[in-house]
Amino acid sequence: MTHFGDIINIIGEMGPFQKWLVLMLSLANFLTAFHMFGQVFMVLDVPHHCKTSWIYAISPNLTEEQLLNLTIPRNTQGSFEECLMYTPVNWDIDSIVDYGLNVTKKCQEGWVYSSEQTPTLVTQFDLVCDREELNDISQSIYMLGLLLGAVVFGSLSDRIGRRPTILLSMLVMGAFGVGAAFVSNFYVYVILRCLVGAAVSGIFIGILALGTEWVGVPYRSHTVIVAHCCFSVGQMVLAGLAYGVRNWRLLQIAGSAPVFCLFFYIWVLPESARWLVTKEKVKEAKKLLQKAASVNRRTIAPELLDQLTPEKKVKSGNILDLFRKKCLRKVTLVMAYVWFVNSLVYYGLSLNMGSFGLNIYLTQLVFGAVEIPARFGCIFLLQWFGRKKCQSCFLVLGGAMCLIITCIPKDLPVVVTTLAVIGKFAIAASFSITYVYSAELFPTIIRQTGVGLCSMSSRVGGIISPLIGLLDKYHPAIPMVIFGSTPVIAGILCFLLPETGGKELQDHTEEDKESQWASENGHLKLKDGDQDVGHTKVTRF
Repeated sequence: MTHFGDIINIIGEMGPFQKWLVLMLSLANFLTAFHMFGQVFMVLDVPHHCKTSWIYAISPNLTEEQLLNLTIPRNTQGSFEECLMYTPVNWDIDSIVDYGLNVTKKCQEGWVYSSEQTPTLVTQFDLVCDREELNDISQSIYMLGLLLGAVVFGSLSDRIGRRPTILLSMLVMGAFGVGAAFVSNFYVYVILRCLVGAAVSGIFIGILALGTEWVGVPYRSHTVIVAHCCFSVGQMVLAGLAYGVRNWRLLQIAGSAPVFCLFFYIWVLPESARWLVTKEKVKEAKKLLQKAASVNRRTIAPELLDQLTPEKKVKSGNILDLFRKKCLRKVTLVMAYVWFVNSLVYYGLSLNMGSFGLNIYLTQLVFGAVEIPARFGCIFLLQWFGRKKCQSCFLVLGGAMCLIITCIPKDLPVVVTTLAVIGKFAIAASFSITYVYSAELFPTIIRQTGVGLCSMSSRVGGIISPLIGLLDKYHPAIPMVIFGSTPVIAGILCFLLPETGGKELQDHTEEDKESQWASENGHLKLKDGDQDVGHTKVTRF
């Protein structure tokens, strides 16, 4: 019987076929950056004050300056209050001018914004004062969508395939993303954002599986990290797009509609041949492998393909399979915590970029740019040091930077920003490694379920992340202490995991009984009954 990895070696581990596939997956990942961070630019602070048109019934000829002076109190800095107004009275205008008003209350009739203000989510749905928290809630609900997508699309991909899952996710992301630009109710907007989040999650985990299952062992990390680099480029492009398009509806359309340009994926995006084999769809897998060999200008013997048959009828895995075996249970729990921490810190830094004191568009550009060397450098670091060491070290580094920030005075913003950028660099690298590492730790038959569960854990971290910032009212250092301590703990736990560099992907959970990973000296030890046979893997991945 021919092993699937041997066929990949014959048709080419990273030929033109795989490069074209990686390019297509990277373009889809590029477009998700807008949905992850685009709303940050739609809810920028907008000067406003309470609507106090009641005074026009008393004196309709007041100028705007007179209206503000008579009906809006001033704060300790001398500026008009944005969320308070004087309580309306039935006096004549002369009495109001002579005696003034002293009793204040919250805005009752809404708010007034500058007539020159470009429409934003804030002005469209009055996300100010007591309603300001709705912005954070909407971000959390979007993250909830990512969580739901991890659950639904993770299992769906294992059952119906990687290709239809990615195509469906792209359709949902584009349709509801554009639809969100035309809503007139904030709660409808939030629901559509939640559905978009689910689709984005489906794209993420679909790209992970399809990319890693078509390439050879030495190029698995390349595939994931190149896609992640395109996500970082998408963040940089977002900075320019948001700077040029200030109207939130136009920005929403400009960021969502381009996915429809990829409609041709219906005809060119291949299914995972490895997944087809595990589902006993060997005939379809053979056709795809022959096509890949042809594109790569390789020849594959028909008799070799005839040996490509599944060992036994494959049954789709479920979440319970991840906890039945001790080794797989340990991997699942540790990786779920690592994903949780990565998301918690990554979004904790990214969504609060306005607090660093720089122009928000410039900050977004820098945050996106710093991720490219972080992610791209992982290709070489994973080759030199392996998955486990890189994962652990970057988590510890990112956590250490956040902890150091708590010791830096606020009057040193340059130092704080530099440490935050280094922390973002480390967490971005850790995130990319997590995708590669997870794809290699879980067997094919439950890979998407396992990654889906880890992604679900990650989204829980994303949901909690905006809420961590609320703890600063108790002490300013609490958020950064949390963002710093949790990744340090995760980095230590990573040493409990096996090293997967240079190892072939597992297809079935039953293989846990037949093989064991051993990270010492680059040997892979196979158990056959009571006999141990060791052979050296020369591949450094």
